[in-house]
Amino acid sequence: MDQSTLHEFLDATFGAADLSELTKISGGQSNPTYFVTHGDRRMVLRKQPDGPILKGAHAIDREYRVMNALGAQGVPVPKTILFHEDAETLGTPFYLMERLDGRVFEDCSLPDMTPDERRAIYLGMADAMAKMHSVVPSEAGLGDYGPPGNYFERQVRRWSKQLFASTGEPIPDLEFLANWLTENQPEDDGELAVAHGDFRLGNLMFHPTEPRVIAILDWELSTLGHPMADLGFCSMTWHSAPEEYGGILGLDWTALGIPTKEEFAARYFETARTSARLSDFHVIFSLFRFAVIFVGIRDRVAQGTATASNAAEMAPLARAFAKRAKDLVG
Repeated sequence: MDQSTLHEFLDATFGAADLSELTKISGGQSNPTYFVTHGDRRMVLRKQPDGPILKGAHAIDREYRVMNALGAQGVPVPKTILFHEDAETLGTPFYLMERLDGRVFEDCSLPDMTPDERRAIYLGMADAMAKMHSVVPSEAGLGDYGPPGNYFERQVRRWSKQLFASTGEPIPDLEFLANWLTENQPEDDGELAVAHGDFRLGNLMFHPTEPRVIAILDWELSTLGHPMADLGFCSMTWHSAPEEYGGILGLDWTALGIPTKEEFAARYFETARTSARLSDFHVIFSLFRFAVIFVGIRDRVAQGTATASNAAEMAPLARAFAKRAKDLVG
């Protein structure tokens, strides 16, 4: 990033001040993100990656739009500041949002916490998801944020197509699951919510001292969808081991204070705007979808085009998540 160009833009937008911080905080497969401090403004800048971009990918305008809309509805998201569409300034469009101070937990076992603290964090996660799903998309100006209805039919078709387009070694469990999901889809019940697409502990920021979510982060995969897609995705934590992307399968949840999946879901349903209920299908679909994502990473590793530094370590997870999903089918 051209620091002087950014400084000029910020001075023109907010008034002249020192640019005392410009620090990249993430990369890999996602949109480049930076801490920016301009005068007394502490912000986060998020932009598209440089170079060619697949159609529909890295749509930061959608991220900005959904956070702006949901923030007005009381959903915990960072406060948006501005969206800059002109790519001439920094090479790609970008947006600015407020920088929050809080806690982000990558390890779902929450080490160094007491059992009561762990339980409260998990229940706070359920409350944040329920709050997000309680927004009526049309009332928030998001009625056209994605195609309505038949969410799982479209998603199963999309991820199955991606699986069978893989150039790597076939994974029989995944091929079985693609067929199983196609044949066992629940009837469309008309439920519609803003689906985050990657709702998990590591994408939440909690208050510095309270077990309360102050920001749901990383809206890159969000769309209109079925609320059970997010609940099923978040439930994968209970069906994957610690070495499988940080799950908690095999740990002593009672001793740790972590609620069961059923307790977590019950807390969500206390306040969520939905009459749907979580089923094995939703969790199996989420495990399948995640496995196919890892198939794509595996293929990019083989082709030498993977960008994440740990891509080679992540590639074997396709088989692991396929097995977990197959185990649920029985």
